[in-house]
Formats: sequence, C-alpha cells, structure tokens
Amino acid sequence: MFAIRFRKIFLAIALFLTVASVAIVAFLGLKPGIDFTGGSLTEVVYNEVPEKIDLHAVVENLNIGEFSIQEAVDETGRNGYLVRTRDLTETERVAVAGAVTAIGLGGEITRFTTVGPVMGEELRDKALWAVAGVALIIVLYVAFAFAGIGKPVSSWVYGSVTILVLLFDVIIPTALVSILGYTSGVEADILFVMALLAIIGLSVNNSIVIFDRVRENLVLNRIEKRTKRVEAGVVREEVEYTITKPFADIVGESISQTMARSINTSLTVLLVLFSLYFIGGEVTKIFAFTLIAGVTAGTYSAICTASPLLVIYNNWQEKKQSETQSN
Repeated sequence: MFAIRFRKIFLAIALFLTVASVAIVAFLGLKPGIDFTGGSLTEVVYNEVPEKIDLHAVVENLNIGEFSIQEAVDETGRNGYLVRTRDLTETERVAVAGAVTAIGLGGEITRFTTVGPVMGEELRDKALWAVAGVALIIVLYVAFAFAGIGKPVSSWVYGSVTILVLLFDVIIPTALVSILGYTSGVEADILFVMALLAIIGLSVNNSIVIFDRVRENLVLNRIEKRTKRVEAGVVREEVEYTITKPFADIVGESISQTMARSINTSLTVLLVLFSLYFIGGEVTKIFAFTLIAGVTAGTYSAICTASPLLVIYNNWQEKKQSETQSN
C-alpha cells in the first residue's frame, strides 16, 4: 500500500504543514470575535449597497475606536454589512445606526447585539474546555474499544495516535483562519469553535474505521497459544498471540480495504460544504470554509498519517526489544 510504502514522505509533509501552521498561528494569532471579547454587532442592509470603503470611512469618522466591517446577507436576501465594534453606549449606538443607514439607499438596521466582556471570557473558557474534553473522551473510548488487541501495538497507542493526528486536522484550518484574520479581518467566533468540534468528530471517524479494520485483520492473521499454570492452587489460563503476517502488511491491507469508503464519505461531505460556501449566506461562509479545510486534512491524516504512525511505532518497539535481548 502506497501510504505504508511512502510513509516517511507523507509523515514529513504532515510534520512540515503542522509546524508551519503552528508558526502561523503563533505569529499572526487569531482575531477573536465579539463572542469571546465582548462588544457590539450592528447589521445593516440596503436596497442599494454602498461601497465597503465608503462605509468604513463613515464609521471611522465617529471616533468609536477599533471596528471591523464584513459583508452580509440577511434572512430576506438583502445585502448589507456587519459592523463589529466595542461595547457601545446608547448614544454611540444611535450615532452608528444613523451614520450607516444614511450612506446607502434604503438603509435599515436589522440586528443589534451586545456581548459583555464577562460573557465573552466565559464563552472562551467553555470553548477551550469543550475541545479538551472531547479529546480526552476520544482517547478513553479508543483505548477501551481496542482493549482486546494488545499485540503488537497496545490499545493506548491507537488512542494516542488518534489524538496526535487530530492536532494536524485542527491546526490546518486554524492557520488558514489566522491568515484570513490578518489579511481580511475574518474573526474566530462560536461558529469557528463548532467547526473545529465537527472536524474532530469527522477525523476520529475516519481514523477509527481504518483502525477497526486493522483489528479485524489482526484477528484473522494470528495464532493463539493457550497455556495453563497453577498459582496458589488456582488454575490460570494465559493466551499468547503470534502474528502470521508482518504488521505493516496488515495495516496496508486495512487501508486499501477502507480507502474507498473514507474518500467517498469525505467527498460527500465536501460537496455539501462547497454548496454551503458558495450558495449559503455570508455568516456561514467561514464555518463552511473551516470545515472544508478540516475535512480535507482529516482525510489525508487518516490514510497517510495515522496508520503509518502505527507501523513506525511497531518497528521502533521491535527494534528496541531486539536490542534489549541482544544485550
């Protein structure tokens, strides 16, 4: 199987992208939305939409501090903008509403939302706990589900590899949003966190399907040797398994048997996401874009990263055992 034969190349690509993405996020950072920082959100729509640069100049003249403007479409299909600012007083809110509606023909405020800084911090903390909690549950679930394997790789290794590749699946879309935040003012909000959680679920699903087939093929390609011994008058039975085929071949066969399923599932999801990105509203575009990047990365990692890591770990373990026995 090509994923096992060229595993060093695929893992080198994944490592390079991961390190580059971590560097991008560390250097550029994420631009948090008002969901996390607190502030005000004003949605204005028009019959004839003004230029974004003109609206920017009008809001800047109000001297309300930092702000961002994003194109939007309301529920009725009218085009307009989302104006994000710090938490506004009632006087400032009225001034902003008057300024942004006056610049375009038929301007109308369709939504005004304020999120306090305390609530924003609480949402941020809960989002971090949600991601960490999901990761922990995944490790425990995989370790429990694969507890019967034991050899040549323990169940905890399967769980650890699953979490390791999740770093790749999550950091890639995070880096892309970081770049968009730096270049286009795209903000990381609650929808972004929801997209990351969805990516984690989809990625784990792809990896588990392949790992489960590895488990099935290990059962089909092993010989059981049962021995009984007496300890303190109690008869104990021990079972020792001997694999009849190289572990790398078993993993390669498992990838081949599940590849069509993994690719077809990902393509189906991507088809929906691309439709949502190009046809859906402006509010869900970043959500769809994040998922597209995450699903693509998750498909790559499940086939070209997760399973090869199992083989590399097994080879390292065998080499370590042989060196111990020789000494």
